[in-house]
Amino acid sequence: MPVITCGGMRFQQSWSDVPLDEIKGGGQANLEAAIRFSLDVGANHIETARGYGTSEMQLGQVLPQFNRDDLIVQTKVAPEKDPKVFLENFEKSMAYLKLDYVDLFSMHGINNEELLDWTLRDGGCMEVALKLKEQGRVRHIGYSTHASNKVICEANASNAFDYVNVHWYFVNELNWESVEIAAKNDMGVFIISPNDKGGMLYSPPPKLVELCGDLHPMQWNALFCLARPEVHTLSMGVSCPQDFDTHVEMLEHYDKAQEVMAPVEAKLRAEIVKTLGADWCAGWWKGIPEWEELPKGVNVKEILRLYTYAKSLDIVDWGKMRYNLLGNAEHWFPGQKVSDYDKGELREKLSESAFADQIPEILKEAHAMFNEEELKRLSQSE
Repeated sequence: MPVITCGGMRFQQSWSDVPLDEIKGGGQANLEAAIRFSLDVGANHIETARGYGTSEMQLGQVLPQFNRDDLIVQTKVAPEKDPKVFLENFEKSMAYLKLDYVDLFSMHGINNEELLDWTLRDGGCMEVALKLKEQGRVRHIGYSTHASNKVICEANASNAFDYVNVHWYFVNELNWESVEIAAKNDMGVFIISPNDKGGMLYSPPPKLVELCGDLHPMQWNALFCLARPEVHTLSMGVSCPQDFDTHVEMLEHYDKAQEVMAPVEAKLRAEIVKTLGADWCAGWWKGIPEWEELPKGVNVKEILRLYTYAKSLDIVDWGKMRYNLLGNAEHWFPGQKVSDYDKGELREKLSESAFADQIPEILKEAHAMFNEEELKRLSQSE
């Protein structure tokens, strides 16, 4: 498994299926160039999904040109209440990809308990996937997730999966417990979107650039992840061949990842402490219930996470992008923005937090910092 994955979410033409003859030549040529460059530099793990619109169809025009044994192909299909629908969607994926098998097959978006149940219950989607494995049509079965750490830990502890695609990077360390469970159970750990959801690091603020010194913030964050032996690959969502350049340069430091990234990590953490205080940094997330338990469904833990890094490191545009998905991205980004909630009820629900008295004002400040027009997920934009 290479340490950089060629993620296929951003180079497709459309988020909806369209006839092959409507695929534009220039866009298809760009995708093919990205795949060829990816393979040239050794990133032979190609990742796509049924939910990525024309990505599978377009890849199906390219991948059969290569030696199949040189490719590690991953696609993802969302779990369904009806396993027959799940199987039908898998068949669509394979028809578009024009492959006899995929090396890695993921349940796409196990983001809550219900979707985990659809997957693991008797007669559920996992049974379908295991039959496909018996038939040789998939080699390894995993899942991707945007769920809470609690749900991810439960899924990883089930011993049902070979690997997980998970969000974990410097600005989201809350899922580390789930990563440890994955390592204990010999699961592959693939990090989702370290550049975009990891801070919009392709467009970093000057403060972050200065703190990272000679390393581009994308390079530093990649080394931060790869310095952990529990992490195996980073999914880089590329839109053109040039998107690989910064990551390929990062690999010059791979063998000394811990040594190279540690001084920058110390600077970043010192800046966060300077801005927000050591007590906040040591446990702002502790005692914060999940959004379902809170008044009006306000996702307090997520908002505090965005606030912590935006306030201290100036990554406000990232905070805005994530905050304005709240309430508008279904189970992919659950919970609500700050609204007219019952402060007394919130204070009661936060009784286990050392910052219960401060949090209402922090939420107010975060809302003023981030709130803009509601956003849609990329897949909802068409």
